[in-house]
Amino acid sequence: MFVIMGATGHVGSVVAETLLDRGQHVTVVTRDPTHGKSLQDRGAEVAIADIEDVGSLRAAFMRGRRAFLLNPPADITGDTDATELQTVSNILAALTDSGLEKVVAESTAGAMPGKGIGDSSVLWEFEQGLRRQPIPAAINRAGFYMSNWDAQLEPVKAGQKLQTMYPRDFVLPMVAPRDAGIVAADRLMSPVNDTSTRYIEGPARYSSADVADAFATALGRPVDIAVTPPDQFRAAYRKLGFSAAAADAYSRMAEETLASDFEYGDRVIAGTTSLQSYIDQLVRQ
Repeated sequence: MFVIMGATGHVGSVVAETLLDRGQHVTVVTRDPTHGKSLQDRGAEVAIADIEDVGSLRAAFMRGRRAFLLNPPADITGDTDATELQTVSNILAALTDSGLEKVVAESTAGAMPGKGIGDSSVLWEFEQGLRRQPIPAAINRAGFYMSNWDAQLEPVKAGQKLQTMYPRDFVLPMVAPRDAGIVAADRLMSPVNDTSTRYIEGPARYSSADVADAFATALGRPVDIAVTPPDQFRAAYRKLGFSAAAADAYSRMAEETLASDFEYGDRVIAGTTSLQSYIDQLVRQ
């Protein structure tokens, strides 16, 4: 039995669906039983648990032998780093006495030591905590999710510019959530000793200009880009409703991304979904 956190989200749902397609037994973890109904209809079991309740989460983990771990994003109107560090702590605590033989954790390609750097520092702490506990843990560091561009669809369709914090020719690893989910399912089914840190990205690397071109191709008309400079990152996030603490953390994360060299050597697992195919599907929905 495989226990899946975040099974109603972009990545976790693919993990669960892929395992079910392969004839595996799956339990999805959710606070709301109605959220897992579609997977339940496909044969998954549902475990009701709250990430703020370590006991309920441990009970969910005890229903399986292997688990997919995903730290949920915090409310952007609060202190996202503080909240997410607490949920990381809760997940790690729930692993104690869970009986699991292996876990696969979703992390970020930008994971790095530090404080107040959004997912980069939060998920670094998650990784370090997993390495300190006894259950074998595989870590998947995902590139920039292509789904981060989803919210741009309606404005771009309305003729607005594609908004980005990355210069038009700045190339970075991106990955479709589906590819990340399939790799996670693969590693859940791989031997217990498959515990290395791997980087998950798409078949190529892309820039903001590539994203604009993909939207232009899918929509059949030109799409222009508006780049937010670093000295305006915090103001831009605040305008979107982020708290001051969250805006600072997300801005620092974007700044660190701009300073990255993305040199991962032979630790990359490349998915098959191109940016164009992802955007094409997004536009068709």
